[in-house]
Amino acid sequence: MTASSKEAITVEVHLAAGGAAMAHEVRLGLTAKSKELPPKYFYDERGSQLFERITELPEYYPTRAEREILTNRSPEIVAAAGEPGTLVELGSGSAAKTRHLLSAMREVGCLETYVPVDISEEITYETAEALIEEYPGLTVRGLVCDFEHDLERISSEGGGRLIAFLGGTIGNLYPDARRRFLSRLAGLLEPEDRILLGTDLIKDRARLEMAYDDSAGVTAEFNKNVLLVLNRELGADFDPGGFQHVARYDAEEAWMDIRLRSLVDQSIRIDGLDLTVRFAAGEEMRTEISSKFTRERLEEIYAEAGLEMSGWFTDSADDYALSLASKA
Repeated sequence: MTASSKEAITVEVHLAAGGAAMAHEVRLGLTAKSKELPPKYFYDERGSQLFERITELPEYYPTRAEREILTNRSPEIVAAAGEPGTLVELGSGSAAKTRHLLSAMREVGCLETYVPVDISEEITYETAEALIEEYPGLTVRGLVCDFEHDLERISSEGGGRLIAFLGGTIGNLYPDARRRFLSRLAGLLEPEDRILLGTDLIKDRARLEMAYDDSAGVTAEFNKNVLLVLNRELGADFDPGGFQHVARYDAEEAWMDIRLRSLVDQSIRIDGLDLTVRFAAGEEMRTEISSKFTRERLEEIYAEAGLEMSGWFTDSADDYALSLASKA
């Protein structure tokens, strides 16, 4: 990398003590009346690799559907967003899908800055270095943080911004937390800024449940991986074999409900928390929700957060949607 290339990259790191945050959240979840774990702890290195395998499974359509929209409709999205000069991506990772947006922005000559926001400093630097080679003249302003807590660290950039939150991740938030998050995001927007949100759409129960409980058992292995993370990080003694993966669609809440069910009466010791947690046979611990939406419901959700839908893009099967929103 040349000196001028290095000058095109800056990365700010704002990470709190991750171990302390995990300990606090896990203690709260495991001592609640209905046990629960935050889904973000799925994603250690092994968990990320398992999720990549999930995205390639025939039953799991969301990643393919979102990629189809970005591949075919990024020029439309960029035009509808007002040809922004800056792309901000929450949970950017390797920016594999957002390259379609960056290329569409380059085609119309508006691309200036990419702001990847991710919890991994290593991936953020690797992605930045790859992108400035692929997109000469691009400036990368990386932000390493937990964007749920540090959203307000996203500074304003000139030329208008497109803030992308892809992958259907918004569906992992409970309705109240989702409303607060979108309201905070709305508070960051200038009049020319737009949000690009990825959401899975309501469909047949059987298709939804198959997508989260595949025949090869990869999703079950991914779900149980959170137990191995707790064993390693908090000195727990979970036996993944003592739990069963459960995935069912709750039509009333319009979300997939992902849980681990204890197969036996068991006590789990977590040395890092000085805590013993008891599970009864058949007791379930929630590890994730994944909300599903309709266009009408999403318009209501935006309005509750002070936003207004300004664009709607679906895949050819109408399984998944990317929507644009601006400050109301």
